[in-house]
Amino acid sequence: MRFAHPFFFLLLALVPVYIWWQMVKRRAAVVYSDLGFLRGSTPRGRYGRVIVHALYSLALVFMTVALARPQRGRQFQEVETRGIDIMMCLDISGSMQAEDFSPKNRLNVAKERAKEFIDKRKGDRIGLVIFSATSLTQCPLTMDRQIINGLIDRVDFGMLEDGTAIGLGLASAVARLKDSKAKDRVIILLTDGVNNTGDIDPITAAQTAASFGIKVYTIGVGSKGLVPYPVNDPMFGRRYVQVQIDLDAETLQKIADMTGGKSFLATDAQALGQIYDEIDRMEPTTFKVKQYTVYNELVGLWLLLAVIALGAGAALAMTVFRRLP
Repeated sequence: MRFAHPFFFLLLALVPVYIWWQMVKRRAAVVYSDLGFLRGSTPRGRYGRVIVHALYSLALVFMTVALARPQRGRQFQEVETRGIDIMMCLDISGSMQAEDFSPKNRLNVAKERAKEFIDKRKGDRIGLVIFSATSLTQCPLTMDRQIINGLIDRVDFGMLEDGTAIGLGLASAVARLKDSKAKDRVIILLTDGVNNTGDIDPITAAQTAASFGIKVYTIGVGSKGLVPYPVNDPMFGRRYVQVQIDLDAETLQKIADMTGGKSFLATDAQALGQIYDEIDRMEPTTFKVKQYTVYNELVGLWLLLAVIALGAGAALAMTVFRRLP
């Protein structure tokens, strides 16, 4: 809250002057030969005057505050951004169930880190493509963080036929960005396998991305060597076996080089978070924030309080604390 005319608070000096004057001024007196008619009345004059003058003093205070024009402000922001259009391209093939990113599997960790990255990208439009044997646009480009994070939460195994169609997933992401008017367009491709299905080769998809000026950052996930993989055994229930999952790091590097991006390898959850942080630094979003405040006048409230205090003092002075002649 602020006061538009704070210099009016100097008038508060009149309040102690008023109180002092009421204390020292002499009262008029009338001489009576007999005061018997007052024997049944209760002497409230001294205390009554204190209450009445206190109410009048409050009225003066409230009127002074009203003259100072109290105002309550609400802040608003206008954000001018030069955002980046980003498509997240996420592998949901069966191999992403490997739990070398303990205590969760690769897909769950990838989803968590993707949401953390999205929350940092203020002013960007972000979309999501998922792929396994086929691809699916889970979320088109949007600035609504709640919607895209909710759709990421729903991503799970079994949504698409199993397999790893890296080229098809990348091509779907390119199709979502090719008509974008944004100055910078970026794809973040995350996978843990080797392209083994689909009608489009990853290199062909990368050439298409490069022709549209779309930059591709590739992230290969998974630790080297044998990794724990869950198996649902009809006899013994869920158990884990050690499997070798191959990652085509060479192709991921070529895709990044052809499009002006960069290739990364994440062997654990912490490394994946650091990779997203590095991409965030490499692709900054520039924006200007205009902040302004709109003030609402509160004068009416203080004037109402002044009228109430003044009216209450006058009413008490003329009734309960009325002075007898």
